[in-house]
Amino acid sequence: MTGIERVSLEYAKKLKKALEHLRYSRDKVRRLPTDASKLDEEQLETWESFSARFSRVVDLFLTKYLRAVVLQDDPGFEGSLRDFVNQAEKIGLIASAQRWMAIRELRNITAHEYAEEELSGYFEQARKLADELLRVDAILDKAKTRKRR
Repeated sequence: MTGIERVSLEYAKKLKKALEHLRYSRDKVRRLPTDASKLDEEQLETWESFSARFSRVVDLFLTKYLRAVVLQDDPGFEGSLRDFVNQAEKIGLIASAQRWMAIRELRNITAHEYAEEELSGYFEQARKLADELLRVDAILDKAKTRKRR
C-alpha cells in the first residue's frame, strides 16, 4: 500500500465517523423550524451543531479525501480545489463537479455572520442538501470498489 493509499483510507475512516455525526444532527434538525428569529437557544445550538458537522463533512470530503483519491489516480496532478473536483468528476468519483462546488459555497456561508433572514435560508438549504451529502457513504464504497480492480 502506497503512502497516498494509506492517507485516503485514513480520510475515508474520518469521513465515515463525520457522516455518522452529521446523520444524527440531520435527524434532530428535521423537526426544527428554519426561521432563525423563532429559535430558542437550544434549537439554535442544535442548528449550529448541524452546521459545523455539515461543514466538516464538506471539508473532509472535498479538501482531503477527494484530493487524495485524485492523486492516487494521477500522482502528478496539480491544481486548485475546483481542478481537483473537476478531475474527480472525470474519473467517475462524483457525478457533478458543479453540484459539489455549490455545496462548498453553501458551506462557506457558515464562516460569516449573516442576518437572521439569510441564516434561515442557509438552514433551509443545508437541511435539503444534508441527504445528498450523506450519500458520500456510497462514494466511499464506490472508490473502495475502484481500488480493488
